Amino acid sequence: MTRILVTGTAGFIGFHLARLLLAEGFRVHGYDGMTDYYDVALKRRRHAMLLQDGNFSATEGMLEDQALFDRVADDFAPEIIVHLAAQAGVRYSVENPRAYLDANIIGSFTVMEAARRLRVGHLMMASTSSVYGANETMPFREADKADSQLTIYAATKKANESMGHAWAHVHGVPITMFRFFTVYGPWGRPDLALFRFVEAILDGRPIDIYNHGEMWRDFTYVEDLVRAIRFLIDAVPGGPETAVEGDSLSPVAPFRIVNIGNSEKVRLLDFIEAIEHSLGRRAIRNYMPMQVGDVPATWADAGLLQRLTGYRPQTDVREGIARFVAWYRDWSGK
Repeated sequence: MTRILVTGTAGFIGFHLARLLLAEGFRVHGYDGMTDYYDVALKRRRHAMLLQDGNFSATEGMLEDQALFDRVADDFAPEIIVHLAAQAGVRYSVENPRAYLDANIIGSFTVMEAARRLRVGHLMMASTSSVYGANETMPFREADKADSQLTIYAATKKANESMGHAWAHVHGVPITMFRFFTVYGPWGRPDLALFRFVEAILDGRPIDIYNHGEMWRDFTYVEDLVRAIRFLIDAVPGGPETAVEGDSLSPVAPFRIVNIGNSEKVRLLDFIEAIEHSLGRRAIRNYMPMQVGDVPATWADAGLLQRLTGYRPQTDVREGIARFVAWYRDWSGK
């Protein structure tokens, strides 16, 4: 039974990935710091659900605690590591940049060092569409130059990509970095727009709509996202023989970057209208200027993902919102 160590399994994406991997017969060990960036009770509920499967085990600890993580990795002896744990949130990074340096730089180094020492067959690490920063040519492609990050969050993720490339080159560890595009769905984070909007509309509170709603996002349903990660597990970067058309595979290292997005940009106002339709209620709208560090649009070219795996996300945003609303009503009792 293949052993996969996943960091961030009490988090939104890590929970869904672990659940998928368990359903497919993998043995999974989760590692999560249970930080209080948002409601820890939600994180513990996710872990409790995973622990109902006998092939799942977990450790609670911070990635900055290298001694603890090393002991966990040595005991579990993973063949694959998927590193999802991070300090997330574009806006919070403006308020508390230190948290991003500790979790995203030091924490990622801890994971990379363990992968090197254990000679894992594939190290997979989460990046973000935010690394494209001030780029204006869309859809975003992995080969695009991305040197104009607008927040510390994005800068730490771009640093992870650079660190990963160096690690793959120096130590020969196969590394895939995946850039996520606006993930949403059931069991989502309370700080994400969909969760906040649904909660506020049901409570009769106004929602803040930045840039007066003239923003576009490539919304990616979480189950599509983790399915893509699952398929990428088998697309191990290596030498030139592992390359496909338009690949981001490095010429000097077993390293590649892959976008995971729906390949469709949706206007924020249309997103809100879909929420209103699903809830059967109108939002009280508070139009706001653009926030510092935000970008007006993201849009993924997911062609490389499809060429590598034969798969691309395709859940329609209206369907995905309806699934989230059904989950939220059940979870919250509203």
